Amino acid sequence: MSFLKEISIKTSEHTQMVDITAQVAAAVRESGVQDGLCVVFSDHTTAAVTINENADPDVQRDFIKEINKIVPWDDGYHHREGNSAAHLKASMTGASETVIISGGKLHLGIWQGIYFLEYDGPRNRHVSVKVIAG
Repeated sequence: MSFLKEISIKTSEHTQMVDITAQVAAAVRESGVQDGLCVVFSDHTTAAVTINENADPDVQRDFIKEINKIVPWDDGYHHREGNSAAHLKASMTGASETVIISGGKLHLGIWQGIYFLEYDGPRNRHVSVKVIAG
């Protein structure tokens, strides 16, 4: 058995981490799956998904600060659309995360959250949540 849900996300910043843990957990509950896997996937080439600490907002600020240093927005790229940095960041951080489902809940560490990473916002975005029993 599997279940698919799309989560809408409206970003407000050019580069932003949006905590989507609650929406993903709600999709798992809606699926009714007690044990299995949950895949969270971004089908955007200028956005990504990651798991990181959700207790201290300074972690998000530090992440954004450092990734912008590693891949600056304007660095003489050739891509005509002007958002090469967003494409690079999305490839570096990845399009998906997989989380174990146990007892009908996401099996995340106490400080872990699931984040949507916006690198070319603000935009209206979405992620797909695929819940697979097993």
